[in-house]
Amino acid sequence: MGGQNYSTTLCSMSVMLMLRMQWGRQHCMWPARMVTRRHGQRDTAQILLLRGAKYLPDKNGVTPLDLCVQGGYGETCEVLIQYHSRLFQTIIQMTQNEDVRENMLRQVLEHLSQQSENQYLKILTSLAEVATTNGHKLLSLSSNYDAQMKSLLRIVRIFCHVFRIGPSSPSNGIDMGYNGNKTPRSQVFKPLELLWHSLDEWLVLIATELMKNKKDSTDITSILLKQKGQDQDATSIPPFEPPGPGSCENLSSGTGESKPDALGRKQEASADCQDVISVTANRLSAVIQAFYMCCSCQMPPGMTSPRFIEFVCKHDEVLKCFVNRNPKIIFDHFHFLLECPELMSRFMHIIKAQPFKDRCEWFYEHLHSGQPDSDMVHRPVNENDILLVHRDSIFRSSCEVVSKANCAKLKQGIAVRFHGEEGMGQGVVREWFDILSNEIVNPDYALFTQSADGTTFQPNSNSYVNPDHLNYFRFAGQILGLALNHRQLVNIYFTRSFYKHILGIPVNYQDVASIDPEYAKNLQWILDNDISDLGLELTFSVETDVFGAMEEVPLKPGGGSILVTQNNKAEYVQLVTELRMTRAIQPQINAFLQGFHMFIPPSLIQLFDEYELELLLSGMPEIDVSDWIKNTEYTSGYERKDPVIQWFWEVVEDITQEERVLLLQFVTGSSRVPHGGFANIMGGSGLQNFTIAAVPYTTNLLPTSSTCINMLKLPEYPSKEILKDRLLVALHCGSYGYTMA
Repeated sequence: MGGQNYSTTLCSMSVMLMLRMQWGRQHCMWPARMVTRRHGQRDTAQILLLRGAKYLPDKNGVTPLDLCVQGGYGETCEVLIQYHSRLFQTIIQMTQNEDVRENMLRQVLEHLSQQSENQYLKILTSLAEVATTNGHKLLSLSSNYDAQMKSLLRIVRIFCHVFRIGPSSPSNGIDMGYNGNKTPRSQVFKPLELLWHSLDEWLVLIATELMKNKKDSTDITSILLKQKGQDQDATSIPPFEPPGPGSCENLSSGTGESKPDALGRKQEASADCQDVISVTANRLSAVIQAFYMCCSCQMPPGMTSPRFIEFVCKHDEVLKCFVNRNPKIIFDHFHFLLECPELMSRFMHIIKAQPFKDRCEWFYEHLHSGQPDSDMVHRPVNENDILLVHRDSIFRSSCEVVSKANCAKLKQGIAVRFHGEEGMGQGVVREWFDILSNEIVNPDYALFTQSADGTTFQPNSNSYVNPDHLNYFRFAGQILGLALNHRQLVNIYFTRSFYKHILGIPVNYQDVASIDPEYAKNLQWILDNDISDLGLELTFSVETDVFGAMEEVPLKPGGGSILVTQNNKAEYVQLVTELRMTRAIQPQINAFLQGFHMFIPPSLIQLFDEYELELLLSGMPEIDVSDWIKNTEYTSGYERKDPVIQWFWEVVEDITQEERVLLLQFVTGSSRVPHGGFANIMGGSGLQNFTIAAVPYTTNLLPTSSTCINMLKLPEYPSKEILKDRLLVALHCGSYGYTMA
């Protein structure tokens, strides 16, 4: 039999077996026969090669290796490499081809890497070399940013995956190449050090230019343009090396040019590339992401690489500059912010300043990043995964089935069926969430109590009357976490302080108003007045309900003997607030968060503030602007016919529904209009209409609010445009403009 026939047989056999195996895998049938087919393909290829079959592509240029990689058949790839060693590098180069499915390529490299330690190290070293070459191409301005960025990150993802599944993956951090160990495994990162060195040099160079505080970075632009010209003249793109120390000075002096010529060159450079940070930020940020991935894969789960933390701290100002210039970098490349709280805190003010919609997209992108590939064939719901609940005991039966369900499967999807009913689907799931959200606050379970305004709920400090209260709080957290995970809205609203507890934000004395408006006013009075000679005789202890009996509880050690003075009254107010709003319900909060965090990581939910979290969980309420206008009062000199008031309502009509909700939250502390409309809005002492008060205008002055009396303090702006601009700035700054009356 001739070589050509053997080649055709080899290709045809690969195609036939690949199709049969894919069919079997998609329908999850006969795993034993799948293994047999896998071995059968390997054995067939081996027999054909032993008989002298030639390795040739088919008429479409598709090779046997292409077919095997596309199918993820590592064993057959292993056989082909044994007979044609050059194919090893072909597989490595495939990591740069976006047409080859990444998960299939990973599967092949997994198998090959597990054949021997030498093979494992060879694969990793080769991948590191390819990644380094691609990284330097990415740093070259003449390269295609999008293509090179995707290629680099794809190669690094594969590299890190293979590294983790190796014979001795790191479990305790002792085998980390970046901590100075010289084990064979750590040496596979050595080729990448050239790329990290280039990255570091670039960031140092940009930091130097930023320190010069010039409007344009003409020196560095000249360097970039020079490199760009070299790249365009070259037949191939060489690895990009940033200039060393002193290069800027060398370019701007001692060149032999006359001053007019030098000035003309600088102007030309500035016109062609006015902002070096805009030119380089995305490219450098992609390399930073690759650096983070490589650092992380050497660490145990949940730990951040010390080297990467040091890197971020070193280049803190440049990275913040990147983010300020182009906030989208956060969402595209700076994933490390979500996984390392101490790094996230450095950028939190920038993150919170991004549009709510962008943060929502980022939230769900990362929340679902670990889900199965979207191109997987849909499989029917397993009968064992259906949540079978009883309508007549929906809370208890749902608690029981959810506690027994597989958490990972619930993250992927929810299937609910009511006992004795046939209906299933998203409609049933929505109904289930809607009923449960009402049941969670059912007084019969004693889990939550209504706040002072009657529209929001707070954990009940006396919930211990229900023996299962902590299990139920955990279940309530699971339901809200599941709802947020699957973008299902719940028909329940909590107090602002409880949303803060979910987010890990400290409460303050203003939050007390939701459960006891009079007590909140007393705390406000203490802060606003000199208590030195009033004879209040307050100490750092308060009388509170402890398991049904009134007891004196110290606010801090020895608090019963520490008097409250003018100097320490702020501490007293904060400690009283923490006792009433946190310590009194700490077990309930902890149980709730235990369930909530099963589906929503704490780091991700920190992207939002308490007002935005309410919108995520309960949706955007409808606001009737005409009813709002009808039930608004004016004070401190304003009247309905005044130009500023007319401009204000025109702006309210013009802005988006989301911004109207922000305005309502800004002034009243709530995103909801109570039943009956704006006429029924509650204040600290009962019904209190929305009120607009005049404030003298000064340049750049923002509106503020007093939430306890629903008052917007609106400066007397000279034009509608200025009013709109200042109002939107105040709304998007969150709660920073709040005051108390």
